[in-house]
Amino acid sequence: MPKIVDHEARRLELADAVGRVIVRDGVNEVSIRSVAAEAGWSSGALRHYFTTRAELLAFACEQVVERVTTRITDLRHSGTIQQAVRATLLETMPVDARRHAEAAIAFAFLTLGLSDPRLAEVQRTHFDGMYGLCLQLIESLETEGLLAPHAASTELLARRLHAVVDGLSIQRLAGHLTPESMIDQLDAYLAEISLIGRRLDE
Repeated sequence: MPKIVDHEARRLELADAVGRVIVRDGVNEVSIRSVAAEAGWSSGALRHYFTTRAELLAFACEQVVERVTTRITDLRHSGTIQQAVRATLLETMPVDARRHAEAAIAFAFLTLGLSDPRLAEVQRTHFDGMYGLCLQLIESLETEGLLAPHAASTELLARRLHAVVDGLSIQRLAGHLTPESMIDQLDAYLAEISLIGRRLDE
Protein backbone atom coordinates (compact mmCIF):
# COMPACT_ATOMS: atom_id res chain seq x y z
CA MET A 1 0.00 0.00 0.00
CA PRO A 2 1.22 3.53 -0.70
CA LYS A 3 2.56 5.38 2.32
CA ILE A 4 0.10 7.91 3.76
CA VAL A 5 1.82 11.22 4.47
CA ASP A 6 0.42 13.53 7.14
CA HIS A 7 1.20 16.83 5.45
CA GLU A 8 0.10 18.98 8.38
CA ALA A 9 2.37 17.03 10.73
CA ARG A 10 5.27 17.58 8.34
CA ARG A 11 4.56 21.32 8.19
CA LEU A 12 4.55 21.42 12.00
CA GLU A 13 7.83 19.51 12.03
CA LEU A 14 9.35 22.20 9.84
CA ALA A 15 7.95 24.97 12.06
CA ASP A 16 9.66 23.33 15.04
CA ALA A 17 12.91 23.22 13.07
CA VAL A 18 12.61 26.95 12.34
CA GLY A 19 12.24 27.59 16.06
CA ARG A 20 15.35 25.58 16.89
CA VAL A 21 17.41 27.47 14.32
CA ILE A 22 16.20 30.84 15.63
CA VAL A 23 16.92 29.97 19.26
CA ARG A 24 20.35 28.47 18.55
CA ASP A 25 21.67 30.63 15.70
CA GLY A 26 19.43 33.68 15.38
CA VAL A 27 16.75 34.57 12.89
CA ASN A 28 19.24 35.74 10.26
CA GLU A 29 20.41 32.13 9.91
CA VAL A 30 16.96 30.89 8.95
CA SER A 31 16.93 29.76 5.32
CA ILE A 32 15.43 26.97 3.27
CA ARG A 33 18.75 25.15 3.45
CA SER A 34 19.37 25.61 7.20
CA VAL A 35 15.86 24.58 8.18
CA ALA A 36 15.94 21.58 5.86
CA ALA A 37 19.22 20.48 7.43
CA GLU A 38 17.83 20.99 10.94
CA ALA A 39 14.80 18.86 10.11
CA GLY A 40 16.85 16.20 8.31
CA TRP A 41 15.19 16.98 4.99
CA SER A 42 16.46 17.94 1.56
CA SER A 43 15.85 21.50 0.42
CA GLY A 44 13.76 20.15 -2.44
CA ALA A 45 11.49 18.24 -0.09
CA LEU A 46 11.00 21.33 2.08
CA ARG A 47 10.03 23.40 -0.96
CA HIS A 48 7.04 21.12 -1.51
CA TYR A 49 5.60 22.75 1.61
CA PHE A 50 7.14 26.24 1.65
CA THR A 51 8.54 27.85 -1.46
CA THR A 52 10.10 30.88 0.25
CA ARG A 53 11.85 31.75 3.50
CA ALA A 54 9.08 34.25 4.29
CA GLU A 55 6.39 31.57 4.03
CA LEU A 56 8.38 29.32 6.33
CA LEU A 57 8.93 32.05 8.93
CA ALA A 58 5.32 33.20 8.80
CA PHE A 59 4.01 29.70 9.42
CA ALA A 60 6.43 29.18 12.33
CA CYS A 61 5.26 32.38 14.01
CA GLU A 62 1.61 31.53 13.45
CA GLN A 63 2.18 28.18 15.14
CA VAL A 64 3.69 29.89 18.19
CA VAL A 65 0.68 32.18 18.48
CA GLU A 66 -1.68 29.22 18.10
CA ARG A 67 0.09 27.18 20.79
CA VAL A 68 0.12 30.05 23.28
CA THR A 69 -3.53 30.85 22.56
CA THR A 70 -4.49 27.21 23.12
CA ARG A 71 -2.66 27.11 26.45
CA ILE A 72 -4.36 30.29 27.61
CA THR A 73 -7.75 28.97 26.56
CA ASP A 74 -7.10 25.73 28.43
CA LEU A 75 -6.02 27.43 31.67
CA ARG A 76 -8.18 26.54 34.65
CA HIS A 77 -8.10 29.09 37.48
CA SER A 78 -9.11 28.32 41.05
CA GLY A 79 -7.69 31.49 42.64
CA THR A 80 -8.44 35.20 42.39
CA ILE A 81 -9.02 37.24 39.25
CA GLN A 82 -5.63 38.88 39.80
CA GLN A 83 -3.94 35.48 39.91
CA ALA A 84 -5.73 34.47 36.72
CA VAL A 85 -4.53 37.66 35.01
CA ARG A 86 -0.98 36.95 36.15
CA ALA A 87 -1.05 33.32 34.99
CA THR A 88 -2.44 34.33 31.61
CA LEU A 89 0.28 36.92 31.01
CA LEU A 90 3.03 34.54 32.08
CA GLU A 91 1.97 32.12 29.34
CA THR A 92 3.13 34.77 26.85
CA MET A 93 6.47 35.55 28.55
CA PRO A 94 9.88 33.78 28.46
CA VAL A 95 9.79 32.26 31.95
CA ASP A 96 11.11 28.81 30.96
CA ALA A 97 12.84 27.12 28.03
CA ARG A 98 9.67 26.46 26.03
CA ARG A 99 8.26 29.96 26.43
CA HIS A 100 11.71 31.50 25.90
CA ALA A 101 11.87 29.79 22.50
CA GLU A 102 8.36 30.93 21.62
CA ALA A 103 9.11 34.53 22.60
CA ALA A 104 12.35 34.50 20.61
CA ILE A 105 10.43 33.47 17.50
CA ALA A 106 7.63 36.01 18.03
CA PHE A 107 9.92 38.98 18.69
CA ALA A 108 12.16 38.12 15.75
CA PHE A 109 9.36 39.47 13.57
CA LEU A 110 9.80 43.00 14.90
CA THR A 111 12.78 43.53 12.61
CA LEU A 112 11.79 41.09 9.87
CA GLY A 113 8.55 42.98 9.32
CA LEU A 114 10.40 46.18 8.47
CA SER A 115 11.53 44.80 5.12
CA ASP A 116 8.93 42.18 4.22
CA PRO A 117 5.21 43.06 3.93
CA ARG A 118 4.13 39.42 4.44
CA LEU A 119 6.07 39.17 7.68
CA ALA A 120 4.90 42.63 8.73
CA GLU A 121 1.33 41.34 8.47
CA VAL A 122 2.16 38.38 10.71
CA GLN A 123 3.83 40.67 13.24
CA ARG A 124 0.86 43.04 13.19
CA THR A 125 -1.55 40.17 13.81
CA HIS A 126 0.55 39.01 16.76
CA PHE A 127 0.74 42.57 18.15
CA ASP A 128 -2.99 43.16 17.80
CA GLY A 129 -3.76 39.82 19.42
CA MET A 130 -1.56 40.61 22.41
CA TYR A 131 -3.15 44.03 22.84
CA GLY A 132 -6.58 42.42 22.64
CA LEU A 133 -5.59 39.97 25.37
CA CYS A 134 -4.34 42.80 27.60
CA LEU A 135 -7.57 44.73 27.03
CA GLN A 136 -9.63 41.68 27.94
CA LEU A 137 -7.64 41.24 31.17
CA ILE A 138 -7.95 44.90 32.16
CA GLU A 139 -11.68 44.80 31.48
CA SER A 140 -12.03 41.67 33.63
CA LEU A 141 -10.39 43.50 36.53
CA GLU A 142 -12.63 46.51 35.96
CA THR A 143 -15.78 44.38 35.80
CA GLU A 144 -14.94 42.80 39.17
CA GLY A 145 -14.18 46.19 40.71
CA LEU A 146 -10.53 45.27 41.16
CA LEU A 147 -8.84 48.07 39.24
CA ALA A 148 -7.23 50.76 41.36
CA PRO A 149 -8.59 54.27 40.62
CA HIS A 150 -6.99 55.58 37.42
CA ALA A 151 -7.56 58.62 35.25
CA ALA A 152 -6.61 56.54 32.22
CA SER A 153 -9.14 54.66 30.10
CA THR A 154 -9.19 50.87 30.00
CA GLU A 155 -7.77 51.07 26.47
CA LEU A 156 -4.79 53.13 27.65
CA LEU A 157 -4.23 50.83 30.63
CA ALA A 158 -4.25 47.87 28.23
CA ARG A 159 -1.65 49.62 26.03
CA ARG A 160 0.52 50.18 29.10
CA LEU A 161 0.15 46.59 30.25
CA HIS A 162 1.06 45.40 26.76
CA ALA A 163 4.15 47.63 26.80
CA VAL A 164 5.21 46.32 30.20
CA VAL A 165 4.81 42.67 29.19
CA ASP A 166 6.64 43.13 25.88
CA GLY A 167 9.36 45.26 27.46
CA LEU A 168 10.05 42.76 30.21
CA SER A 169 10.04 39.91 27.70
CA ILE A 170 12.57 41.67 25.46
CA GLN A 171 14.83 42.43 28.42
CA ARG A 172 14.68 38.78 29.44
CA LEU A 173 15.48 37.62 25.89
CA ALA A 174 18.44 40.02 25.84
CA GLY A 175 19.73 38.55 29.10
CA HIS A 176 19.19 41.68 31.19
CA LEU A 177 16.67 40.00 33.50
CA THR A 178 16.44 36.57 35.07
CA PRO A 179 13.08 34.81 34.88
CA GLU A 180 12.59 35.55 38.57
CA SER A 181 13.31 39.26 38.26
CA MET A 182 11.08 39.51 35.20
CA ILE A 183 8.21 37.94 37.14
CA ASP A 184 8.88 40.22 40.12
CA GLN A 185 8.62 43.27 37.86
CA LEU A 186 5.37 42.00 36.38
CA ASP A 187 3.97 41.39 39.87
CA ALA A 188 4.95 44.91 40.93
CA TYR A 189 3.14 46.46 37.97
CA LEU A 190 0.02 44.34 38.44
CA ALA A 191 0.00 45.34 42.12
CA GLU A 192 0.10 49.01 41.07
CA ILE A 193 -2.99 48.75 38.90
CA SER A 194 -4.86 46.40 41.23
CA LEU A 195 -6.69 47.18 44.45
CA ILE A 196 -4.71 44.43 46.17
CA GLY A 197 -1.05 45.33 46.56
CA ARG A 198 0.31 42.05 47.90
CA ARG A 199 2.19 39.53 45.76
CA LEU A 200 -0.15 37.93 43.30
CA ASP A 201 1.32 34.44 43.59
CA GLU A 202 0.52 34.14 47.30
